[in-house]
Amino acid sequence: MSGPGIRACIAAMVLIAAPIVVFGARVARAAGAPEAAARDTTESAPLPSRLGPRDREPVAGAVVARTFEELASLVRDEAGPADIELLPQVYHGDLTVKRAVAIRGSRGTILEGTGTATVVTIDGKDVTVENVSVRHSGRRHTSEDSGIKATGERVRVADVDVQDALFGVSLEACKHCTIERAHVVGYGDDAELRGDGIKLWEANDSVVRGCVVEHARDLVVWYTRRAVLEDDVVTGGRYGAHFMYAHDSIVRRSRFEKNVVGIFVMYSMRLRVEDNVLAGARGAAGIGLGFKDSDAVQVKGNWIVANTVGTYLDNTPRTSADPVGFDDNLLALNDVAMRLNTSEAGLTFKGNDFHQNAVLIEVDGGSDAMFVTMRGNRYSDYEGYDLDDDGVGDVAYEVKALSSELTESRPTLKFFHGTAAMSLVDVVARAMPMLASHKLLVDPAPLARRPRLVMPGRPQ
Repeated sequence: MSGPGIRACIAAMVLIAAPIVVFGARVARAAGAPEAAARDTTESAPLPSRLGPRDREPVAGAVVARTFEELASLVRDEAGPADIELLPQVYHGDLTVKRAVAIRGSRGTILEGTGTATVVTIDGKDVTVENVSVRHSGRRHTSEDSGIKATGERVRVADVDVQDALFGVSLEACKHCTIERAHVVGYGDDAELRGDGIKLWEANDSVVRGCVVEHARDLVVWYTRRAVLEDDVVTGGRYGAHFMYAHDSIVRRSRFEKNVVGIFVMYSMRLRVEDNVLAGARGAAGIGLGFKDSDAVQVKGNWIVANTVGTYLDNTPRTSADPVGFDDNLLALNDVAMRLNTSEAGLTFKGNDFHQNAVLIEVDGGSDAMFVTMRGNRYSDYEGYDLDDDGVGDVAYEVKALSSELTESRPTLKFFHGTAAMSLVDVVARAMPMLASHKLLVDPAPLARRPRLVMPGRPQ
């Protein structure tokens, strides 16, 4: 029988055997099989406790606003005080700030909008809004009604809690602006109709630090250079962070958990993705970390765990002159660790730990990943040896996945990705190499021992 005929027979065997194996896997999961449980759920670390308004001492010499009308009057006055203190009470109304001023509240201070527009609108320089809760914006997507919306320079929003607002905190044409320790909870049950939790639009040199965003649509960084996202937590959204035309930006030491997509980067250069946890992006569209048409990106020290697709690269890099590097990352328990689409030479993986992923790599269009430089990575299914005990395998790690060939030629078989039946197909292919017609990927120097990669946020 010819090679194609044998592969057709194997495909038929998979269709017969897979339902039985899937049933057995479900029984094992119900019985508490540890690897199955880890693949289905992501254990989230507790959210930071120090968020939103807190007790603090008033600024010496500050003027106290006792009503919303008094607050609005003080803010409108060009000769008004530089520091305004708010009481632990509710201030009803939509506030507009157009001069340099610092507005600070205490635990229990609430700025409650009219429900028709943005609650706090800032259009100026050197404005601070600190230590307040913000509630009840309008619901208009056309005007992007927000809890806080800022335009200007050197605006600082800190220790705020934003709820019942269509958009949370938006920086638009806001240079050198900062959002720190903000807690934003999205409005509404329909994820597609929610607004963005935090939005940076043309907000060059701005920082989002120590913030928590829950159940909003996206955290957006668009048309913004040199943005810094650090020590943030984003859960239950669509895009944990969405970068577009965000050159020279950094996202680090952050957690993106149980979003549809953890981080997605489009049309951006020289982005750095460092020491983040990207976990639990499930469903058909689930991606831990994705790139499209991006160049000179560095991805280092991240944990990419329990996603449908760990990392997805589409035409990234666009040229080998602007290489993209993945170094010292953990990719574990993903349905597919890497998925590539029309990427060019210039993509390198070094020192990464590929641990118990159902499928290591998929390449769209039935191509291969031989253009990718893989060197010094660890693979949990590596079956080679290290006779000289130098920590590097003496034989290359190769992927010849008959299962991938079968699913490319018969897409209905993709339903059985990750099952024991499809794993058995690849076992057969390794025993009978003539069945797998071409290599997908080669690492000439695989690690023989597992590297010590510390989970981001944990002590060394």
